[in-house]
Amino acid sequence: MARPRKFEEDLAIEAAMRAFWSAGYEATSTQDLCAATGLGRSSIYNTFASKHDLFERSLRHYMDERNAGLAELMEGELPIREKIRTVLWWAVEPDPRDPAGCLVVNSLVELGPRDPEIAELLRRDNDKRVGIVRTALEAARTRGELGADRDPLALARFLAATVSGLRVTARGGADRATLESIANTALSAF
Repeated sequence: MARPRKFEEDLAIEAAMRAFWSAGYEATSTQDLCAATGLGRSSIYNTFASKHDLFERSLRHYMDERNAGLAELMEGELPIREKIRTVLWWAVEPDPRDPAGCLVVNSLVELGPRDPEIAELLRRDNDKRVGIVRTALEAARTRGELGADRDPLALARFLAATVSGLRVTARGGADRATLESIANTALSAF
C-alpha cells in the first residue's frame, strides 16, 4: 500500500529543510534535494511548484517547530531567568544531529536583502518570536522577577539578536567556551 501523499510531503519538507539549513538556498541544487528527500526530480516538481516553493515551505516548517518550542517554554512555570538561560543554551548546545547555525539566520543573511517575499516572512517570524518572549518578560515583571525599570520589548529584541549572533558564531566554528561566555554575558542582562 502506498504512503499517503501528505506523509511524503511532510518527510520531503523535513529533509529539504535540513539540506537548505546545511548548505543554504543557492548552494542546494535540485540534485541535492533529490538525494535528501529520496524523491526524483519530477516528483519534487510535481509536489512543489519550484525550488523556491520547497524552500519557503521548509523555512515555515522550521519556524513553526522552533516557535512552538519557544512558546511552550515561555508559557511554562520556570522563573524567567531560567527560561532565558534555556533559550541561550539552545544556541550554545544545539542538538548534535542538527546542522550548525540557524536556518532563519542563514536565510536572513543569504536571501533577506534580495528576496522580498522571504524577507517579509523572516520579519514576521522575528516579530512573533520577540512577541512570545516579550509577553513572558512582561508577566515576569508583573510577578517581580524583573525590575519595573526593565523594558520587556528591548530585552526580547536583545535576546533575539544575541541568539542570532550565537548561531552565526557557532556556524563560524567558535568553541563552546566562547559561546558560553557570550551567553553568560547576555544572561546577566536579565
